[in-house]
Amino acid sequence: MSEAEIGLYVHWPFCESKCPYCDFNSHAAGAVGAVDQKRWRHALLAELGHYAAETTDRTLTSIFFGGGTPSLMDAETVGALVEAAHRHWTCADDIEITLESNPSSAEAQRFAAYRDAGVNRLSLGVQSLNDAALRFLGRVHDAGQAMEALERARAAFPRVSIDLIYARPGQTVAEWREELTEAIARAGEHVSTYQLTIEPGTAFHREGVCPADGDTGADLWDVTQEITSKAGLPAYEISNHARPGAECRHNIAVWQGMDYIGIGPGARGRLTTGGVTETTRQTRMPDKWLAAVVAAGHATIERTSLDVAERAEELLMLGLRLTDGIDRERFLTRSAVAIEDIVDPDGFARMIDGGFIEDDGKRVRATADGRPRLDAVLRQLLI
Repeated sequence: MSEAEIGLYVHWPFCESKCPYCDFNSHAAGAVGAVDQKRWRHALLAELGHYAAETTDRTLTSIFFGGGTPSLMDAETVGALVEAAHRHWTCADDIEITLESNPSSAEAQRFAAYRDAGVNRLSLGVQSLNDAALRFLGRVHDAGQAMEALERARAAFPRVSIDLIYARPGQTVAEWREELTEAIARAGEHVSTYQLTIEPGTAFHREGVCPADGDTGADLWDVTQEITSKAGLPAYEISNHARPGAECRHNIAVWQGMDYIGIGPGARGRLTTGGVTETTRQTRMPDKWLAAVVAAGHATIERTSLDVAERAEELLMLGLRLTDGIDRERFLTRSAVAIEDIVDPDGFARMIDGGFIEDDGKRVRATADGRPRLDAVLRQLLI
C-alpha cells in the first residue's frame, strides 16, 4: 500500500430499529422510505466534495458504506456517491466498494440495484442462524430469511461477508460449533465473529444482561479459531476470518494506519499532510449533521493533529490486532519513531517471555495466545 492511497468511509446512521446490544451511532427510522433520500444524498455529496478538495492527489482504493443500516439507502444515493468518488479521485482499478446490509427481505430485494450502483462486496449482518438467538438480539429477520438473503447476495456480488455474534447468555460450545460450521459453509469467503459485549447506554446494559462467562468465552474463542482455520478461513484480525485474498482491504488499510476520509454523522477519519496525521470527526446527531452540512458544506466538529507519541501508540494498538502484526519499517515511516521508543522495555520483554508477543526483527505481532488478551497486553506495553 502506497502512502498516496486513501480510503473513504460513508456513515448512514439510520436503522429500521435499534438492536439492544448496539452502541454504534445508529438511530431507528423505520423501514425503507422513511428518510428523505434526496436531501441526504445532496448532503453526503457535499461533505464528500469538501474533503475531496484537499486530497485530489490521492488514489482511492476503497469505499465502505457503514452504519446504521446502509442497505436502507436508495441505490441511487449509493450510485451517486460512487460516481462522485470516481470524479474526485483517481480510483484504483480494483477498488473495493463494500456495503453493510441486513438480511430482511425488503433489503435483499435491493441487492441487484446496489451491484449496478458499483458495490462489489456485501457485508451481511446475519448475527445468528438460530431463531431464538435472533429474537434475543432484537433482529428483525429470522434464520430462514438470513439464509435466503445470503443466497441472493452470493448471486449478486463477487464478494460476500457475514457477521456473527457469539458468547450469548447460555450458549454452549457445541451449539456454537454447529452454528459456525453451517455459517461458514454458506458464507464462502469471509466471516466476522464478534463476542457479545454489554456496553453502557445499550438496552442490554440497562436490563442487566450478562454474556457468557469468561471461561466459556475463552472456549468459544478457541473453537472459533479451530473451525475457521480448518475451513480455510484463518483469522487475519482478532474478529475477522477469510480465505487468502478475500480479506476486507478497507479495514486492513485502517488497521495498518493508512489515511481514510470519514463522512456522515459521527464518522471519523485520518488525514496525513506533511508528515502530520490529523483525526477528523463529524457531528454525531443526524439532524445536527444535516443542518451543518447545508449551512457550511461539511459537519466537522473536530480536527486534531496527533503528536508523534499519539500517532505511534495508535499504530501499535491497531497493528497488533492483525495476525501479521506490525512491519517495523512501515511503522517507523508512519510514526517517525521505532517501536522501542514507545513501549515499556520491561513490559515488552515480559510479553515476549510469556508467549503473548513475538518479534523476529522485521515484524512484531501478537501470538495466538496474545490476540484474545490484547487489551491486557497493551497495558503492559504502553509507557
